[in-house]
Amino acid sequence: MKPSTDSHLSRDHSPDARALQARGVALTALGVLLISPDALLLRLADVADGPLVFWRGLLTAIGFALILLLTQRGGPGQRCASALARMRGCGRTGLWVALLFTGSTLGFVLANQYTRAGNVLIILAASPLFAALMSRLWLGERQPRHVWGAILVSLAGITLLVMDEAGSGSLTGNLLALGCSLSLAGNFTLCRTRPGLDMSPMLTLSGLLTALCGLLACIWLAVSGVGEGAAEGLESVLTQLWPSHSDDFARRAGWLVLLCLVLSPLGFTLIQRGPLYLPSAEVALLMLLESVFGILWVWWVLDESLTLRGWVGGAMVLGAMLIKSLIDRRLRHLQATRTPSADASAGGN
Repeated sequence: MKPSTDSHLSRDHSPDARALQARGVALTALGVLLISPDALLLRLADVADGPLVFWRGLLTAIGFALILLLTQRGGPGQRCASALARMRGCGRTGLWVALLFTGSTLGFVLANQYTRAGNVLIILAASPLFAALMSRLWLGERQPRHVWGAILVSLAGITLLVMDEAGSGSLTGNLLALGCSLSLAGNFTLCRTRPGLDMSPMLTLSGLLTALCGLLACIWLAVSGVGEGAAEGLESVLTQLWPSHSDDFARRAGWLVLLCLVLSPLGFTLIQRGPLYLPSAEVALLMLLESVFGILWVWWVLDESLTLRGWVGGAMVLGAMLIKSLIDRRLRHLQATRTPSADASAGGN
């Protein structure tokens, strides 16, 4: 998968181009490092499914909205109008992007509740390969042989991960992680239908949709568990969302605020700007750092590791992704070295 900017970036070796590429590496790597403790902080927050989804969605929506407003110009009214105009400019495609990002968020958050964080992060790392497969099926984009080889190896590795300890109940979590990866891949593919259009303003809407899903889950639990009146039902919903009676409530709320209001909005905003300066394959290579560092965070703090089958499956996925990205980079380098020679020959003639 190569956006229209890839050829330009691969052929321009001037000092200014190298400086822009260095900026892209710095922005993307910093963004990935900011979101790498995601799975760990979700575990430390230790919040039930419904409230976790609600606060994850609401806080990230606030964070994305603040970033969107701060990047506009003018007074408060002009900033709000400009932000809304950018969201409307995304059109129907933007609505589907918001829905797919909501699906990926739900899958990621809930998967971390039911399976090992390492499984979730490694399955998530395969999303660019799924995107390549979707681009071939729906956009007619042809992929090189090494991409298909990486897809097959990754699917085999993910199969091992999904089946890892399936009997103990983690199959649900692994399948949710797979759904998250597929949703992200669909998001990437859909964005390619509108090249040059920034879809990041729709992340605010996605956060609100995620919060709505969490709220509906809490209401459903309150109604099915109480069933004695609106007052008790409402009190049950508020207790689920704000369990202030808990002894460690402040600590758990602090982890959620740090993750959802600060790290996630900043990290995803920086990652979103990476492709402005880097080819997409290099951005995908840097995104592998999330899985690596995320697993190390969980392993170091929570002493949570994979089984032997999980390690083998994870090595297959990460290895396939790494080899694919290195081959892509090598092919771009060869193309860049051949192009000046061809241009010089044409000039001589």
